[in-house]
Amino acid sequence: MKWIRYCLEAVGNATLLLVGSLHHLPSLPHQLPRLIDQCFQIGYATVPIVALLSFFIGAVLALQTGDGIRAYVGAKDLLGSIVGLSLCKELGPVMTAFLLTGRVGSAMTAELASMKVYQEVDALMTMNIPIERILVLPRLVAVLLMMPLLTTLAIVLGWLGGAVIASQTAFLDVASSIYWRSLREVITFDIVMDGLTKAEIFGLGVVLICCTTGLNTRGGPREIGISVTRAVVSAMVFILLSDYFITKILL
Repeated sequence: MKWIRYCLEAVGNATLLLVGSLHHLPSLPHQLPRLIDQCFQIGYATVPIVALLSFFIGAVLALQTGDGIRAYVGAKDLLGSIVGLSLCKELGPVMTAFLLTGRVGSAMTAELASMKVYQEVDALMTMNIPIERILVLPRLVAVLLMMPLLTTLAIVLGWLGGAVIASQTAFLDVASSIYWRSLREVITFDIVMDGLTKAEIFGLGVVLICCTTGLNTRGGPREIGISVTRAVVSAMVFILLSDYFITKILL
C-alpha cells in the first residue's frame, strides 16, 4: 500500500506543477534567456551522446536482424524496412527519452533539489516569485521544443548506421540503394508522427517527474542523491509504462 500512496502523491504533485506552470504561460516571452539556456542544456548538450548511440544502435540492429534473416531467400532486401520501422516507432523515441533522463533529468533534479535543500526555493517564494514560472515552465517548453529534434536526429542516424552495416558487412551485402528503397516503402508521415508523439509525451513526463522530485526534496545533502536516484528510476519506469499504452492506442 505504501508504494500505491507514493505513486498517487507523485502523480498529484506532478499534475499540480503542470497546471501551475501552464498558468504562467503568458509570461514565457519575458523569459527567453531562460528558455534558450534550457534549450541548450536539453538539446545541444545532448546531441553528441544521442548521435553516437543512435548510429551504433542502428548498426547493431541491422547486424543482428540481418544475421537472423539471411537464411531466407530475398529477406535481406527487407532489412531497410525492418530497421526503419524499429527505430522510427520504438527505439528512437525510447532511447532518446532514456538518454534525456540520464543526461538532463538527473542534473535537473540535482539542481532543483539543491535549491530546495539550501532554501533558495523558499527565498523565491518569500519574494512572491512563483517557482512554477521561473524554475519549471522554461524547462517544460524547452523539452517540448527539443525532443522532436533529438528524436529525429536519433532516427536518421540509426537508419544511417544500419545502411553502413548492411552494405559493408560481407554476409549481408545489401546495396545502399536497396536498403533505402525498402525503408522508403514502409516509412510514412503518420509513422514518423507516431514516433515523435511518443517522444513528446516521454520528454514532458521526464521533466515533470524530475522537477517534482527535486522540488519536494527534504533534508540535507544526502537526500539530494536519493532524489536524483528516485527521479531517474521513476522516469524510466514512466517511459516504459507509457510506451506500452501509447503503442497499444496507436495500433
